[in-house]
Amino acid sequence: MTAAVAGCAGPATAQDVTLRLVAAEYGDSPANSSKKYWDALVEKYEADHPDVKVKVSVYSWNDVDRKVKEMVAAGEAPDMAQIGAYADYAARDQLYEAGQLLSIPVQADFLPQLSDAGKVSRIAYGLPFAASTRVLFYNKELFADAGITSAPKTWSDLAADAAALKADGVKTPYALPLGPEEAQAETMQWLLSGGAGYTDDIGSYQIDAEANIETFDWLKDELVDKGLTGPTAPGKLNRAAAFAAFTRGEVGMLNGHPTLMKAAAERGVKFGMVPMPGRDGAARSNLGVADWMMAFKQNGHREQIGEFLDYVYSQKNVLAFSREYDLLPVTTSASQTMAASKSDSALTPFLDELPQTELPPVGKTSWAEVSAAVKKRIGKAVSPNGNPKAVLEELQQVAQSAENAEQ
Repeated sequence: MTAAVAGCAGPATAQDVTLRLVAAEYGDSPANSSKKYWDALVEKYEADHPDVKVKVSVYSWNDVDRKVKEMVAAGEAPDMAQIGAYADYAARDQLYEAGQLLSIPVQADFLPQLSDAGKVSRIAYGLPFAASTRVLFYNKELFADAGITSAPKTWSDLAADAAALKADGVKTPYALPLGPEEAQAETMQWLLSGGAGYTDDIGSYQIDAEANIETFDWLKDELVDKGLTGPTAPGKLNRAAAFAAFTRGEVGMLNGHPTLMKAAAERGVKFGMVPMPGRDGAARSNLGVADWMMAFKQNGHREQIGEFLDYVYSQKNVLAFSREYDLLPVTTSASQTMAASKSDSALTPFLDELPQTELPPVGKTSWAEVSAAVKKRIGKAVSPNGNPKAVLEELQQVAQSAENAEQ
């Protein structure tokens, strides 16, 4: 209200400024709620900046993107939003550029591959806030019981291990979550391990590339049709359910991110983690995922927003957030500190992946539509009567139409 009243009366002075931030919930209980993290950070910031107040509203991931969209549509954009996507707002010229906000040292500290993913037409609007990579988790006890002595390094190894696990009675040898929750991520991980991906080297969609078709033909023929992906059809299996089954000791292998470590350990699952196998060896690149911070221009306050975000991205705060939620730092300085810390050694496999990660094409405004189409349709590619080539060609048509619409 203070900011709104000041806006009506004329240019706001420093004494008038209240910044509003909408943030996503990363915690799973009141004890580690994101609100608790932000309250502590804001309390320290306001103590050193008495002329600036920061009000933070935290929403679940089920609601936060929609909430911000509604606020913007109503002409009540927050000063900052920490959510899942930024490209639509950047395309409508509603966001400050990163260079208009952050000091040069802070902006330069972002990991290059994350910083690049935050750009639209080569200008950075999305500030990476949290990152994760994917590795292959495997259940050590199930492997030992099935006589498997080492983790898979190739697709052939993975299929052979899955067959051995099935023969030993494992319910789900390899969990393949291609359900609507996060099918776009599992799909991209497999496309990358097959040597291609959603886009080519110049950023154009190539969903129906021959390598991608071969990848899904292999998944269907060598895993799904042979009953190696468990009792739930991949198109109906969500990531959360797959993770839960792994923590119950029912899954031999699956792709997972850092939060699965804690959940599995709490349930007493002995697990190993290795890079996702490629077709004939190490994958060309691995899936990286980032969430984004952005700043809206509507209310002004550019200087105050920039100073606050410089504080948010200080090494101590980046490390504190990453450690609290088992995520990877988005800055080089914090990554180097974490890599050298024995207390953070559990995250080493994920940190090692970061230099080879590739993120989804989040800088395209078309990506939201393409991602939704993948979630809805990709499971059909590996269904009993599925046709991977036809499904990938359909998705390519969706992508091209969406991309044409944004031009």
